[in-house]
Amino acid sequence: MKVIMLAAGVGRRLHGDENDQLPKALLEFGGKSLLARHIECLMDNGIKELTMVVGHRKEDLLAEADAGSPDGFVRPIFNPRYKETGLISLGAADDTMRSGNDVLFMDADVLYHPDVLGRLINSAQQNCFTIDYEFEEGDEPVKLCLRDGHLIDFGKKVTDDYHTIGEWPGFMRMSPDIAVKIANAVKTHIDTNNLTSTYEEVMCEVMVSEPLGTFGYEDVTGLPWTEIDFPIDVTYAEETILPEIMKRLGEKSAS
Repeated sequence: MKVIMLAAGVGRRLHGDENDQLPKALLEFGGKSLLARHIECLMDNGIKELTMVVGHRKEDLLAEADAGSPDGFVRPIFNPRYKETGLISLGAADDTMRSGNDVLFMDADVLYHPDVLGRLINSAQQNCFTIDYEFEEGDEPVKLCLRDGHLIDFGKKVTDDYHTIGEWPGFMRMSPDIAVKIANAVKTHIDTNNLTSTYEEVMCEVMVSEPLGTFGYEDVTGLPWTEIDFPIDVTYAEETILPEIMKRLGEKSAS
């Protein structure tokens, strides 16, 4: 399995449009960066290589990656257009998407219990999202909609014709053929300069074009996790999510 992590952005919602703060993947919780946590979780699950798309302060990201992983584990790809949409960052990893392997996609700005990612890596379903049924609805959460047990929509703005709805923690697994279809869709958007869509919306384009049941999901409801977008998310991660992760792992929460 190949892994793609998008870690190129400037974190404008956290730090502002023009900032030189460290990338969100280098935020530390309990004395350990998000990136170090990602790498540790991937290695614990037998992953041998991480394609990491970098941009903003790439040297800092690569230094942290080198410090926490064996030689060759992290394969960096620089996106010179990192201040634009994340869709371009996903397009930068086109060769990994077309590698002929299963592909695991992951956001870099998530603090989570290792089982959130582990369940996806070890899932019997080749095309699979993680889903959390307990969330506060609104404009910000990326949502997954199910009807009769099948995924029918995905994104921040979704249909209201569903039976069940949950939040997406930012991780997705793809079979080789679906990875190529998503790569093709991303390339089409970039080549035609149609960059108003998010990568979630482009993934959804492929999902809804496939037969029902092509995409499955792993329920991670009850496992602690949070995405870091705004300053309030950092506080929530420090005060609520990290202690709960540590408790479940049997560790003492660092102050």
